[in-house]
Amino acid sequence: MRRVLHMIRKEFLELRQEPRLFGIVVIAPIVQLTMLGYATTTDVRDVPIVVVDEDRSTPSRELIERFEASDTFHVVDSVSSLRGIDAYLDHGDAWMALSVPAGYGERVRTGQPAEIQLIADGTDANSTTVALGYAGALTNAYARELGVAQGRGSPAPMVAADVRVWFNPSLESGVFMIPGILALVLLVVTTNLSSMAIVREKELGTLEQLNVTPLARWELIVGKLVPYAILGMVDAMLVVAVAVGWFEIPLRGSFLLLLAMCLVYLLTTLGLGLFVSTVSKTQQQAMMTTSFFFLLPMIFLSGFIFPIENMPDVIQPFTYLLPLRYFLVILRGIFLKGIGLEVLWPDALALLAWGLGILALATLRSTKRLA
Repeated sequence: MRRVLHMIRKEFLELRQEPRLFGIVVIAPIVQLTMLGYATTTDVRDVPIVVVDEDRSTPSRELIERFEASDTFHVVDSVSSLRGIDAYLDHGDAWMALSVPAGYGERVRTGQPAEIQLIADGTDANSTTVALGYAGALTNAYARELGVAQGRGSPAPMVAADVRVWFNPSLESGVFMIPGILALVLLVVTTNLSSMAIVREKELGTLEQLNVTPLARWELIVGKLVPYAILGMVDAMLVVAVAVGWFEIPLRGSFLLLLAMCLVYLLTTLGLGLFVSTVSKTQQQAMMTTSFFFLLPMIFLSGFIFPIENMPDVIQPFTYLLPLRYFLVILRGIFLKGIGLEVLWPDALALLAWGLGILALATLRSTKRLA
């Protein structure tokens, strides 16, 4: 028993000598619990909607004001015709469009059944289903109030909602999740492998041998990362093939654009992995640093599972620091909406800047540490 206690004490002493490992074990869980506890919510609130009021009457304004006053919806803009909603739904600036047709007010005033139209972005099936449920309940409550105000004997709703869902009409959750899995696979595989590339050479003692060769520092880094970039592109094509061929996920956009964006994304994942290798002494440290400080926050805060719009306002600014956020918008835009760079260029530019920045920083640190 004494020998066992001695070994336990020895392990704790070694842990004290590794402050980075101590930070991973103690500090990282507290930070993650704090951030993810606020971010991981299935509640739907502040759903951005765009309004088309072709009637411009008092009843139509009253209905729109009901949506504005709700905690669930947030009116981002008003357009003159249904053609104006395309840009909002394509860009993701609005999840839903509320259209009030001409003649709505007259039908309400005369006690005739009236109809409005709700057009929803079905990309995120779960959030869309909840938001449509809230919209339907709000419309029905307003319609019943109209019936009571007009002295109708029956509380039957006077206003009906014609619901249309774009991009994912059947509201299948897999259509939303599977394109994101492509991003997750590339993130996990290439970041972990590249983070251990230099560290493995340190542990095996072969890094010193490479330092005395005519091989330049940048050549060593490129030679280490290119194989993982190739593996990443192979994985990307395999995942796309399975997603389209087996799971029947629609690929409505350009396949070449998709591959190009995957290549840009690999700049960020490989650069991130290389950066981790410069702050890690062992492969175990590299894997734990990657998992605790990068992979988990990206999965929960990027919009992969939980919509960013539903997160607390204090958390949302941090999501702009995550490359996965931009790549998910690009992937779902190409797969489900069939849009191109004319719409996706802001996210593509942000992803490219992130990739070049982290790769340059990681290369600079690697060069100094290898020197």
